Amino acid sequence: MAGLAWAHYTRCMSHPVIVGLVPVVILIAIGFIAGRAGFMPASSTKDLSKLVFTIFLPPLLFRTMVNMQPENLQGKPLLAYLLAMALMYAVMFFAAGRNRRAAVLGLAASYSNTVMIGIALIQFAYGDQGVAVLLALVAVHSLIMLSLATVVLELVTLKEKSGKQGHPIQIMAASIWNTIKQPMIFPIIFGLLYAQTDWGIPTVIDKPLQLLANAFSPLAVILVGITLAATRVGEHLRTALALSFLKNLAHPVAVAAIGLTLGLQGLPLAVMIVTASLPIGANVFLFAQRYETALPEVTAAVAVSSVVALISVAMALSLARFV
Repeated sequence: MAGLAWAHYTRCMSHPVIVGLVPVVILIAIGFIAGRAGFMPASSTKDLSKLVFTIFLPPLLFRTMVNMQPENLQGKPLLAYLLAMALMYAVMFFAAGRNRRAAVLGLAASYSNTVMIGIALIQFAYGDQGVAVLLALVAVHSLIMLSLATVVLELVTLKEKSGKQGHPIQIMAASIWNTIKQPMIFPIIFGLLYAQTDWGIPTVIDKPLQLLANAFSPLAVILVGITLAATRVGEHLRTALALSFLKNLAHPVAVAAIGLTLGLQGLPLAVMIVTASLPIGANVFLFAQRYETALPEVTAAVAVSSVVALISVAMALSLARFV
């Protein structure tokens, strides 16, 4: 009996959902404990966030763009995912008031944790072919959504600061220039351009870039936990639940509906559905930190979304079997 119980326990603990999501919950808990114990006070998160955003994120984006395989860029699956993502963003952006806070909440309602959770989860569920599809999505959705979200944030920020004064073209030009200067945009553009050379990244350069990139996700998630220690989740629970509903549940349903409408089926659509069910990505927390808006709501939402994902990902894996 003990042997059977242990075998059952081992199977449960090796389930893709558990393997993919529990480490994130543990990292959030580590950050939370560090924050509550005073090892990492909430006042330190702004500087740590700047470090993660400017030092660890650019290498991750650059390597993703350089290593992107064009043959994996299948148009219809990517289109289905991006359309559903844009729909989630638009729903929250307009519902929340079309301001800077709304721009960040829109990103929270649509941006999945595709790297830290997604790669491991898709590898377990669909193998290398599934990971190839996911990595193509990671490259495209980082390029499009991070860039567009930055443009929207810069645009609404300028409007708020100027009291909606100034010519729209001037405001747009200023927002685009401010976007280009952001630390996540240049590595995307440079990575895409460098990828066209087919030179590859020399090992002596790629190794430190890889080490920096690998540090991004765990540090960003721990930062969420540190901030959570100083956040009263109950005050923001309604917003967190609304964001989690859009991100974890409505997003995969929208991907499935759009994908089936486009005539998709099989592995590419399954990967997109499961990816859409993942919790809110840590990048959203960094955006909230950087633009100093909606930080408590986003912090609470990342934590709640990570827990809800234990259910939503399992449901998405079941749903994806029928496509």
